[in-house]
Amino acid sequence: MNRKLIRPSLADIKDRMTVRTQKKKPTPQEQTNAESFYYLKQMQNKTPMVVVLQDGEQLRGTIEWYDKSCVKINRDAEPNLLVFKHCIRYMYKENEDKSSDE
Repeated sequence: MNRKLIRPSLADIKDRMTVRTQKKKPTPQEQTNAESFYYLKQMQNKTPMVVVLQDGEQLRGTIEWYDKSCVKINRDAEPNLLVFKHCIRYMYKENEDKSSDE
């Protein structure tokens, strides 16, 4: 009786190994927990904020709520505003205003 030894080729083994070892990277989150934490903290404390827009205009007020694309600013003497996040250059707490310290 003549038995033939059957074994896979080396190329087949390498192909199987590379398929198993490749794992997909998870997609990054759209919104970070740091952003949510910051907004929630400022909303709960009703912290007076200064929001600087892309054109340099400054809005002063407190953050009432936020979502994925916008922030609602409550202002005392002026109407409340809904500001898109892509229009905001940066924001900071009003009591951290550098120009009022001088």
